[in-house]
Amino acid sequence: QVQLVESGGGLVQAGGSLRLSCTSSGMVFTIYEMAWYRQAPEKQRELVAMITSGGATNYADSVKGRFTISRDNAKSTVYLQMNSLKPEDTAVYYCNRYRTNDWGQGTQVTVPS
Repeated sequence: QVQLVESGGGLVQAGGSLRLSCTSSGMVFTIYEMAWYRQAPEKQRELVAMITSGGATNYADSVKGRFTISRDNAKSTVYLQMNSLKPEDTAVYYCNRYRTNDWGQGTQVTVPS
């Protein structure tokens, strides 16, 4: 059974930084693409960033240049480094085994305006 456990969310002032982590188990982490999504109140869940098994990355336009996705295959963990945070980044952030229904429980990120 695949499990994805996120951590690292919190309250941060605009312009600050956070690093989210997602540790996986129950799967061969190295062969899968992984992604971070987010869902703000009353909005649809949106793709923030994804990373291939080989380390290639892709980002939503809204976070390009501010967020960095990375992975540590030895730790079966994917990260999301978030810099220059804005109030519009406030959301629950979810880890996902890309293009599957395997999701973490989510971690709240709040950037007050």
